[in-house]
Amino acid sequence: MIHSLRISFFTLLFLLTGCVGVDIEDYADSEPRLDIAEYFTGTTRAWGMVQDYSGEVQRRFTVEIQGTYEADTLTLDESFVFSDGETDRRVWTFERIDAHHWVGTASDVEGHVKARQYGHAFHMRYPLEIAIDGRMITFTMDDWMYLQPDGRLINRTAMRKFGLTLGEITLVFEKTFENTGQ
Repeated sequence: MIHSLRISFFTLLFLLTGCVGVDIEDYADSEPRLDIAEYFTGTTRAWGMVQDYSGEVQRRFTVEIQGTYEADTLTLDESFVFSDGETDRRVWTFERIDAHHWVGTASDVEGHVKARQYGHAFHMRYPLEIAIDGRMITFTMDDWMYLQPDGRLINRTAMRKFGLTLGEITLVFEKTFENTGQ
């Protein structure tokens, strides 16, 4: 009995420590370096999908983002078009705190969002209310962006409720030629 309790305790401890996750500072020396103000200033397009807990694609969409950066404030005006014709808009405002830290707000996001960027990665976590089957459900969005050597930015977001991942969003961002000078 004591032996099985000891094994159960160590199994539980192993599972809990395995859930700690990645610290964004682990990417501090990675290249290419991502600065969200540099990346998103101008016009950026993105293509994405929402998957449910089983991996089934529930929605596909495109986003056009107009970004401006003035006096340490980055504003991202995002226009979404979903494959079923629905449209949506979100405006993010990020204040640069220092080289690695930002504080963001959006009209449909509760409170202030703390965000960090190190090396090629950007991370933020925030609550977001989403309409599902006619009712509003608040998810915790765990949002990670990774700059690729070709200039594309990959975004993966886990949608969590009660600590469980119930959906995932994947996006690929690409600067328009206007941003790259080509």
